[in-house]
This record gives sequence, structure tokens and C-alpha cells, in this order.
Amino acid sequence: MTTFKDLGLPLPIVRELQRQGITEPFPIQEAAIPDALAGRDVLGRGPTGSGKTFTFGLPMLARLAESGVTRPGHPRALVLTPTRELASQVCERLADPAAAMGLRVLDVVGGVNINRHIRSLAAPVDLLVATPGRAQDLLDQGKLFFDEVVVTALDEADQMADMGFLPQVRRLMDRTPKTGQRLLFSATLDGDVQKLITRYLTDPVTHSTAPVQASVDTMDHHRLLVSDRDDRNDVVLRIGAREGKTIMFMRTKHGVDRQVKKLRRVGIEAAGLHGDKGQTTRTNALAGFADGSVPVLVATDIAARGIDINDVSLVVHVDPPAEHKAYLHRAGRTARAGTSGTVVTLVMDQQRKEVQDLMRKAGVDAPETRVTADSDVLARITGARVPSGTPLPPPGQQQNQKQGQQARGPRRGGSASRQGGRPGRSGGRQGRTGDSGSSGQRRGRRTS
Repeated sequence: MTTFKDLGLPLPIVRELQRQGITEPFPIQEAAIPDALAGRDVLGRGPTGSGKTFTFGLPMLARLAESGVTRPGHPRALVLTPTRELASQVCERLADPAAAMGLRVLDVVGGVNINRHIRSLAAPVDLLVATPGRAQDLLDQGKLFFDEVVVTALDEADQMADMGFLPQVRRLMDRTPKTGQRLLFSATLDGDVQKLITRYLTDPVTHSTAPVQASVDTMDHHRLLVSDRDDRNDVVLRIGAREGKTIMFMRTKHGVDRQVKKLRRVGIEAAGLHGDKGQTTRTNALAGFADGSVPVLVATDIAARGIDINDVSLVVHVDPPAEHKAYLHRAGRTARAGTSGTVVTLVMDQQRKEVQDLMRKAGVDAPETRVTADSDVLARITGARVPSGTPLPPPGQQQNQKQGQQARGPRRGGSASRQGGRPGRSGGRQGRTGDSGSSGQRRGRRTS
């Protein structure tokens, strides 16, 4: 058995991983970490959840600890990610290994008051994790400088391309020293991503995991036919009341908000996630979903990649995705790290041809079954059941009510109400919402 020590990582990092119960590297970690430690430019190809964060992050920390002193505002390592959630997760995953090496990690993202970031950068930050827009804002204000960056990682590069971030990414990369080491990780290495590779990487070594695909042995796919929107709504409410964690995908932000209201009106704890949500709202939604207190997350495609949460047993395409790659990335939120999962697409009669073509392009065999809210087959496939029917207040209002009860103290004859939700950052310790080794990294099964 290969261990992290065998890969050449410093002992403080190895001991920290062992403390977390992480003893056996994933295949891409075993293959790529030695090359990254040797200073090679690395291309990593693989889906979210394959272990990429540790693959680029641990060698970056090892290199920073070898030499050099970090000045305030001048990080020596940079990770660029497409979304706030992914930046927070990368930072959280690397914080403890960094601390073990005496290093500091910070994430800077949009949606957070920039003055908070400016204050944080007044102290040395060894490894900075950033979304492109916020990094550019800080550079423009003269609060951040990339002139001392010795190693840069681009995470989910293809998603950055899909979201139109590549012009910003190029501007940021041009601010880093040309002699720096570059590590690029992506589900695909073609198109606009290939242009980044050609422009910024020198003689890179490529390591790939299994290609992005949804037709894995541990994932079941189904097309559930419904007559119209009313029937679909009834089916969604029954599915939402199931046991276990469920992600429902909608095409629009308005659709997310509307669906959350419908679910909560019938007593289902649901939260929404899309780009117009404030950072605190997004963080609390992910934290509640991760710890199971909010079993239903309704999201646009922003959550289809870069979000790695344990034990998602069902993905529901309430709105079928626009194209097959989006289907694969949405579906990839379940059946992670060898666990089983189910993916269902709700198809109204007028959508049958569109969804059939999408499945064919995705290479997915999804049997077609007509269902109603009361049908046994719906319960068998999804675990659907009748919701309680007791309305719930909007998530923010519920949070404020619980906090107010806690501030007022216990009611007469009763005990103090527990504070709902979880302020601050999503997840927390190992295995909440981290990428790479969080949900899937083997722990405690073997010792090194």
C-alpha cells in the first residue's frame, strides 16, 4: 500500500492527514503528487471528487515550507477557483495541513465585504485561494500583489471557461512570474482550456482519472414522465419528503426560489442555492445540507460542480438541463466514492424528444416510466412519501426566530431553544463539504 509519506510529503502533513484518519491516497494523488513536488507543471484531468484539492494543495504547501518568507499582501502560492463555494472548500481542506507546516491559508471571494479581505491581507498569507473577480478587485486597489507567487493552481478550469472567466484568469496569470510552477486541474483539457495550457504551462505532465461520466455502476438513472406542470409539482413535493439528502436542479434562479417556497409550504426543510444569494445565505444553505438539518437543496447549475457533499442519495432534474455536459455534472453530485445513488429526470410530455436526445449524447441508459404522485413506482425509485403539510417559514426567518428565542432565554417551564442553522463557513471538520478527499478519501481503514 502506498502512503502519503511514500509520495514524499513532509512528515507534519502526513501526521495531520493521519490525525484526520486519511491514510491512503486516491489514484490521481498517488500519480501526480510526486511530479508536483518535483516542481513539474502538472495537468490533472478528472471529475470533482477525484481528489484534486489534495493533489495540488499538499505539494504547494510542501514547497512553501521549504524556503522563503511571505510578506503581507504578497502570497507565494495562488489557487484560482470559479465559485465562492469551491474556494471556501479548498481553503477549509488545506487549512489544517497548512497549520501543521506553520503556514496560513486565506480565501477571498465575491459577496463578502472587500474590507474584510483587506484587513486579512494585512498579515502574511502564504497560500491565497481566490475567485477571479475578487482577486482582480484587490489587485486593482493595490492591496494584493502576485509578484512573489512561485506556484499557481487553476481548479475546475473548464468551469471557469464555461462561466466566461478566462479573460480574467489570463489577466491574473499574467501578473504572476513566468518562471512559476503551474498546476491545472479540469474535467476536460480541450477547447479554451487547451489555450490556457499552451500559454502558461511548460512541458506539463498529464495525469487523468476516469473521464466525466454518469453511467457508473453505482448510479441508477430514470426518466419519470409526468403529464404537465401541476403533476410535476405534486411529484416533486412527494420526492422532497423522502428520507436522505436530495439535490433538485432548476434552470433559473427564480425557479429555485419558487420551488423552495413550495417545498417549505408543505413542511419540507429546503434551502436554495444560486448566484444571487448572499454569501452568508449560501454558506448556511450548504452547511445545513451537509449536516442533514436541511435535507433538500434546490440549486441552479452553479452547484453542479465544485460542491462535494457526503451522502447525496438522489439528484432530481426538475428542469432537464440545457445540454448533456450539464446533466453529467449535475448527476455527479451522487454516487460519489463508491456509494450508490439515483438520478431522476422529470419529463413533461412536450419534453420527451429533447430529453431523449440529451440522454443519448450523455451516454446514459435511463428507462422511461410514467408516474403520478401516488404511484408505487415513484416511491420505489425515489423513496417518495407524503409530506407533513405543516408550513415552515422561509429559512432566514426561521433562523432569526431561533436566534431570538436563544437571546431571550428559556421559556417558563421549558429549556432554552437551540440555535438553528450554522453561522460562518460551511462544513467545518473533515468530510463535511470539502472537495478531493473529503467525502471519498479513505479514512481509518488502513494505517501507514
